[in-house]
Amino acid sequence: MNAVLISAGLLVCSNVFMTFAWYAHLKELNGQPWMVAALLSWGVALFEYLLQVPANRIGYSSLSLGQLKIMQEVIALGVFVPFSVYYMKEPLKLDYLWAGLCLLGAVFFIFRAKFN
Repeated sequence: MNAVLISAGLLVCSNVFMTFAWYAHLKELNGQPWMVAALLSWGVALFEYLLQVPANRIGYSSLSLGQLKIMQEVIALGVFVPFSVYYMKEPLKLDYLWAGLCLLGAVFFIFRAKFN
């Protein structure tokens, strides 16, 4: 399988764990001391790192560091928006669209040599 696709798949899974580690405690552990939230978040983040590190190593075999980072940011927004809307019950705003369009510009510029 293509290294970029493997890397992207692992980064999607990694970002799901990362998003829950960073933000789910705001909803689920709101009444707990921050130290409890931090420790539980670190536990969840461990799974993120177990996916993210191999994803970056695999991706770096085919992509530049900049390309890898932009791909990660696009995936992060793609995971964050549904999490924010469906899990955290935040309203869907046009700001997500504008952020996504800015990231598409970043994708174009960082990958344009591959497009030619």
